[in-house]
Amino acid sequence: MIAIHRYAGPLVAAALFVASGAYAAEVAGVKLDDSQRVASGELLLNGAGLRSKLFIKLYVAALYLPQKTSAAAAVLDAPGPRRMQLRLLRDIGAETLHGALEDGLANNNTAVELDAIKAQSEQFGTLMKGLGKVKEGDSVTLDFGAEALVVSLNGEVRGKVAGAAFGKALLKVWLGEKPADAALKKALLGN
Repeated sequence: MIAIHRYAGPLVAAALFVASGAYAAEVAGVKLDDSQRVASGELLLNGAGLRSKLFIKLYVAALYLPQKTSAAAAVLDAPGPRRMQLRLLRDIGAETLHGALEDGLANNNTAVELDAIKAQSEQFGTLMKGLGKVKEGDSVTLDFGAEALVVSLNGEVRGKVAGAAFGKALLKVWLGEKPADAALKKALLGN
């Protein structure tokens, strides 16, 4: 029989954790990295949650930031990089996904704000429709920077929308006063 030192248990557990990859969370079976690299550095998982509608699981959203915060205003007003990653839990047509995002924009921005970003909103709509049907397991990544929003599908950049004002308006879909899902907003803010 092999003798195991009384301190070996925690050491073995720590070694297995490191060997298996560091995941900060798991939501609806989706494992989320504790950090992600972007061009300007490393972003930390701030929070993650499930977006569902009428008991149908749509996607897991994860918010990555340079430093953690529970204040929506701090995320919206930050000039630095931010990432919203959506892991699809079912097939969703690009038109449906775009329509939901447009509804979220309309619910969380004033008419004046929407008018100011009309051209970017139309460009974003074209970009999202160009994704085609996103399938279960696909990952849509929205990287918010000081100058542009970068949209990627499964790690492949699909396009950019210039302007920080549009990025802030789009983040309000999840973090605004009338978010698409209040429980998801809370989860993204680490609450």
